[in-house]
Order: sequence, then C-alpha cells, then structure tokens
Amino acid sequence: MNESGPRVAPLDAAAAKAAAAEAGLPEAMAELNVFRILLRHPQLARRVNDLLLTQLFSGHLDRRLRELIIMRIGWATACDYEWTQHWRVAQQFGVEPEDLLAVRDWRSSDRFGATERAILAATDETLASGCVSAETWADCERALPSAEERLELVSAISTWHFISEMAKTLQIPLEQGVASWPPEGEKPTGAS
Repeated sequence: MNESGPRVAPLDAAAAKAAAAEAGLPEAMAELNVFRILLRHPQLARRVNDLLLTQLFSGHLDRRLRELIIMRIGWATACDYEWTQHWRVAQQFGVEPEDLLAVRDWRSSDRFGATERAILAATDETLASGCVSAETWADCERALPSAEERLELVSAISTWHFISEMAKTLQIPLEQGVASWPPEGEKPTGAS
C-alpha cells in the first residue's frame, strides 16, 4: 500500500453515517473504510452493498466455499484489505483458520476435497485468464449441482476480484487498530 494514503479521501465518520442513511445502507457499513470511500458516490455504494449482502447472506453457494474463494483471491492478488476483512468474516461463518491459511497453497494442502479443489481451481483460472476452463467447469458442475450455485460461484469470483482491484487501486486502508495480514502478518510474495 502506498504510504500517501487512499487515492479518494474517505468521508469522516459522521458524514459516512449520514450518507449511508441517505443511500439506504446499514449504518455498520459506514464504519468500513471501503464504504467510507464508496459513499462519496451513494448510488455506487448502494449497488455494491446490495451485491455483497446478497452473496453473503441470501445466496445458494455454501458460505464456507464462498469464503475460501474470497480468501484465495485476497491472497493471490495480494490484497491486504480483502484478506484482512474476510479473515474475521470467514471465521464468523464457521470456517476454520487452518482452512483459510491453506488457501495460500491449496494445491499442496490435504485440507480440501474435490468440491473445494474445483472452486479454488475455478478461482485461480479466472484470475489468470478471465475464464474457467471446460475441464474445471465440469468439476464444478459435479461439485455444485444447482445452476444457482454455479452462477454464484462465477459471481463470487468476479465480485471479490472486483473488490480486490478496487481496494488496491484506491489504496483503501485497513480500519484503525486492525492488524495487517492475519493471523501472523505473513503476506504473499509481491505484496507491498
């Protein structure tokens, strides 16, 4: 992260809460730096919030699988904000810390079965080429029997890749008092 701070200044706490109320966002979102910045464009903040909350709380894709996708993207893209935020979120959804750490080198981990390997391969392929290969898609079809799950797989990968790109480009800082790259501060090669 650039030491000069975020590229778009976040709203102060009071202004963020007021903007969140006006945009129809939960007040808790106004406490997150990503939304303190996004709320400078209330329509965009509302749409991003709707997309994230739909996937987090109203989806068909298993929460554990979704969090593994998000953590893999955070690690693979060296996005400290995403990794750090979802380290806590994933555990609130019951994902074991050992599983979260294993996404860093998931191919050599014995913690994941066929379903997890299919979604992590789909994540890596999308990050590398923008598309899931036919072979990996077939694995995902076996692992995720419903069309809704498969649509949410693609949407989750795309959404949190977007969040990673936005957080890194805008240089969104971690919230005050939050430690970087939990749990031990180890960051991927190439991360600043």
